[in-house]
Amino acid sequence: MSDTLVLQPRLDLAAAEPLAEALKSRLGADITIDARQVTHLGAICLQVLLATAKTLRRAGHELTIVNVSDRVLDQLSALGFTPETLAEAGT
Repeated sequence: MSDTLVLQPRLDLAAAEPLAEALKSRLGADITIDARQVTHLGAICLQVLLATAKTLRRAGHELTIVNVSDRVLDQLSALGFTPETLAEAGT
């Protein structure tokens, strides 16, 4: 079973703690991240997503990222990631 979390449009420093809490409450299962509304992905929230992906992998679960816009793909690329490499963190 996978739980879906729809991300907020702006994932900056102010969004990091609420994002971490939302993800932490879902750690017992696979998580699907819906990024359709995201217009800005900052490095701090990327770190939150990376830590979540690693934690999930260690527990035998998966992180999946769907509905990623070209704008967010560009932001991920600038930080050295793709949705796939982010989701596969820790492998």
